[in-house]
Amino acid sequence: MTKAPMSRATLDRIEDDVAVLIVDGREVTRPLSSLPSGVREGDVLNLETMSIDAEATEALREEVRLARQRAMQGKKPPPGDFDL
Repeated sequence: MTKAPMSRATLDRIEDDVAVLIVDGREVTRPLSSLPSGVREGDVLNLETMSIDAEATEALREEVRLARQRAMQGKKPPPGDFDL
């Protein structure tokens, strides 16, 4: 018998005391207090243990960094001064 894949969620954003998680492509909300201390947007959570999966979080951040890098290749920034 094969073990089912571990359930994971990505913390998309925090709105006041509510955490918005992405689970299997859907948004799910949870009280921020039910998540591990120190959790931040972009962290990947193991839903079975309610802990931060540091390895998966780092892999996701690297994937996003590379995607941004590819998207910006050969593009010039827009003219003018502005802050994001």
